[in-house]
Amino acid sequence: MNALTLSLDPKISPLYLRIADAFRQAVKSGNLVVGESLPSSRRLANELNTNRHTVMAALQELVAQGWVESLERKGYRVATTLPIDESHRVSERTAQAPQAFQWSIPPNIAALKPELPAHEHEFNFAGGMPDISLFPFDELKSYIRDTLSRPDTRDLNYGNHQGNRSFIQQAETYLRRVRGVTEKELLVVNGSQEALYLVAQVLLQPGDKVAVEALGYRPAWDAFRTTGAELVGIRQHEKGIDVDHLERLFATEPVKLIYLTPLHQYPTTITLPIHERMAIYRLAAKHNVAIIEDDYDHEFHYDSQPLTPMAADDPHGLVIYLSTFSKILFPGCRIGLMAVDKTLMPYLLNFRRLMNHKPNFLLQDALGRWMKEGGFERHLRKTTRRYHQRRDHLVSLISQLKQRGLPIDCQVPSGGMALWLDIKQGARSLQDYCRKRDIYLVAEQQFHLTPEHNQDRFIRLGYAGMTEERLSLGLASIARFWPTPAWKPKSSAGELQ
Repeated sequence: MNALTLSLDPKISPLYLRIADAFRQAVKSGNLVVGESLPSSRRLANELNTNRHTVMAALQELVAQGWVESLERKGYRVATTLPIDESHRVSERTAQAPQAFQWSIPPNIAALKPELPAHEHEFNFAGGMPDISLFPFDELKSYIRDTLSRPDTRDLNYGNHQGNRSFIQQAETYLRRVRGVTEKELLVVNGSQEALYLVAQVLLQPGDKVAVEALGYRPAWDAFRTTGAELVGIRQHEKGIDVDHLERLFATEPVKLIYLTPLHQYPTTITLPIHERMAIYRLAAKHNVAIIEDDYDHEFHYDSQPLTPMAADDPHGLVIYLSTFSKILFPGCRIGLMAVDKTLMPYLLNFRRLMNHKPNFLLQDALGRWMKEGGFERHLRKTTRRYHQRRDHLVSLISQLKQRGLPIDCQVPSGGMALWLDIKQGARSLQDYCRKRDIYLVAEQQFHLTPEHNQDRFIRLGYAGMTEERLSLGLASIARFWPTPAWKPKSSAGELQ
């Protein structure tokens, strides 16, 4: 063929891609036409003042992209069917169709809604938010450095879906000594939400019934619903679960699983008495129903020693025990624990491989070292003491406002990180009022399994994540919702005037 003039774009690198682009532009502009033969690679190398290998790399790139064809013993030619032609044909076929691809999303997934970012508000009364400023990052950093200097190379590869060995060993010791949980195997998870999803996928099928607290934790419900399971609400009273109602449910519904938050019920903060726990366990054993016990903030119990988990006395091996480090450390650590009977563990591990191969090894190993040296429990003692003070401070502020005529009241919880505040009426209006003023709190309606049961009188008010001074300022802002004189902190101690 005759000499070919190519326009090389100096911005494109390396050179072989620059040459390939020049050929594409020559085809698009009509300087090269369909089926036209190209000069030999040797001739092109001479004309472009480069070596033949670079030209061959450019031609192979064009072949791979569909712009050029390689003919045996004949060299190269412009492809008879060009990518640009196919693109035009697709455009013509879809000219009358919507431009955006239409995703087909199952209804149970489409119904999921994102949560508001609580931490971005000036006053964050989210119920499970720890005070991240209390965490000893410099202390943990030394253990992360040790992990990087002396890693267990077995855990740097695929495999071992259960978790870091040294971390599991320390966690087993801690659960046995502090919570009385023994004779179970531990699986490290990326937070309790992954654990809930994992259990749901392994144990549930479409149409299975899951008994949940009628006022409860919506992310857990969402995890169960992704399997096609149906939720059945268990009634609650001032002391927790209505065991008589649960017994009637077992008699009328084929319940497969129970989900409970017995230590600090979410969201009401009520501690389920020991006799009711025992009654629920007996019912579950009788009807062959597994129990998920979500013990999300066990350590933060102030007025006495917390009740041992249901999993600590589980002769039938039916309790699946969940614990998370998100409340103890910080939400971004994404480390939780699932303690299960050894007969269930293989099924969890096999399905776990489909989700992700393993949780973060480096942080697990560093936490294991930190726990072994006692730093973990030192941090726990410090934060438990601080959160206890904040609970008492917020309760005192609420008592002052109540004495001055505001329609607010609460039962002081034995522990936890939040109060269940009774404002008699207008909880949703108060939530809307606060969101407009950069205050995050959640009204009762968000926690109901059956929306019609909403009394519109309770709000969940977290206190762990803010100092006493910030709690005072935030509560003073909330109090302006009522048509009474505005309250403001009198001093850093937070006494209202």
